[in-house]
Amino acid sequence: MKAIFTYDYGAGLMDQIANLGYEVSLVHESEIANTDLVNDAEILVCYNPFQRLDIRQMKKLKWIQLSSIGFDQLPLEAVLDQGIMVTNNQGGYSKPMGEWIVMNILEILKKRKVMYKNQQGSHWAMDSSIMELVNKRVGFLGTGTIAREAAQRLQGFEATVIGFNTSGHDTTFFDSCYAIDQLMDHLPHLDVVVITLPHTDKTHHFFKASHMAAMKDQSILINVSRGANLVEADLIDYLERDKFLGVALDVFEQEPLPKDHPFWTHEALYLSAHNSWVSEMKNLRRFDMIKDNMTRYKHGESLRNIVNLKRGY
Repeated sequence: MKAIFTYDYGAGLMDQIANLGYEVSLVHESEIANTDLVNDAEILVCYNPFQRLDIRQMKKLKWIQLSSIGFDQLPLEAVLDQGIMVTNNQGGYSKPMGEWIVMNILEILKKRKVMYKNQQGSHWAMDSSIMELVNKRVGFLGTGTIAREAAQRLQGFEATVIGFNTSGHDTTFFDSCYAIDQLMDHLPHLDVVVITLPHTDKTHHFFKASHMAAMKDQSILINVSRGANLVEADLIDYLERDKFLGVALDVFEQEPLPKDHPFWTHEALYLSAHNSWVSEMKNLRRFDMIKDNMTRYKHGESLRNIVNLKRGY
């Protein structure tokens, strides 16, 4: 079976794929094109070669293994028309993202931004308004792998962790779970709200002014899912009203975030440039998942992380 990789994981790791019995070719995404070599492949392991690559010319293509969690980059109509199976990297970045969530909650509660400014100005000032995470109620919109990794870590801080998902089903590491239709009833009682929803038609601009109004004053809002799950104009409005103790954003509707965007300068905001998924382990975890799936594919077994393209995750 012929497989095209668009990222080089290194000779030792790539040899492991070849040793499974695959004919592996490396063609970098910046150079890929519809050559005979590429068009003859059955498997495409990639992130986003689709601006250069017309998969309709890849008549033998049966499976696309993405290195990302999201799949907005896919030429969806072509994939569906050709019946190509798609798998993603769900869970592959969840551990560092779980850490990122906990870090930002602590930074906001401990007012680290103020401490950094004091340090830069050589200004000694004790702050008696610092808070602790113990007994805080942290709500997650979505209880997938990212939320579970964060929830597991929050248990060590003696926080109460509450999840909201489609049906309200119980999920590991959550103290309780509710249907997301019940969210408005719980928002006034949450100290922290974390958005980890997949981006679908139903979740597009899901979290808006009515949700922000229902939240506790001086609560914390975090979005680590997709920028479009949040109505940014509504957030700006409530930031101007000093609604939040702090807001942590790693994702934005427009990326890179424009230099003149008001998010850059608001004191209550903690921003990072879609960076929460990065760690020194990212490539190894990604490769381990790819190798596992290629082993399964070789033996005709069910693959991990098959994406329901019509459902959106």
